[in-house]
Amino acid sequence: MIKYPTKKALYTSEKTSAKNRGMTFEVLIDETNAFYRLMNKAIIYKKPTPIQIVRVDYPRRESAKITEAYYKTPSTTDYNGIYKGLYIDFDVKESKSETSFPLKNIHTHQIDHLKNVHEHGGVAFILIYLKAHDEIYFLSYKALEKFLKRSEKGRKSIAYDELKENAIKIPLSYRPSVPYLNAIDQYLQKDKSQTL
Repeated sequence: MIKYPTKKALYTSEKTSAKNRGMTFEVLIDETNAFYRLMNKAIIYKKPTPIQIVRVDYPRRESAKITEAYYKTPSTTDYNGIYKGLYIDFDVKESKSETSFPLKNIHTHQIDHLKNVHEHGGVAFILIYLKAHDEIYFLSYKALEKFLKRSEKGRKSIAYDELKENAIKIPLSYRPSVPYLNAIDQYLQKDKSQTL
């Protein structure tokens, strides 16, 4: 078990299911990123959400409390960093649907950001957790783009079977919890072979 200064345990021996762990998907990604940094595999962090603090109560200096704040601008994606010299940028999404992943879960400013990262040579993607199936998928921006184009003509979601066909399934694991670097390697290898 690894503990950080917050005394919060990052790794446990519970079953390898997000449902059984009682954790949110983001917590599993945070665990994974902490493990990758610890093992010196990648440097990836959660981006802070930019807020404008309006009011703070100071009952005592050591217990200052923010009582009113607003988002300054819409945030782009959840995570970014570097892996094997490549810029990595991604968002994490969850869906309860058994049959599809709704594209409305991805905001326009996030799509624009992922597109820009992709066009500048970074690795842009979304990690999708399908709660009903207890499955995680790596969906590259390149694969997402074709579903976005199709959505302009009608269908506003990615069917479960389409996701299985166009994304890379990531098995839940013990260390790290969500080994998404393996999916990045697989994506890069496939992308390289298609450009040769």
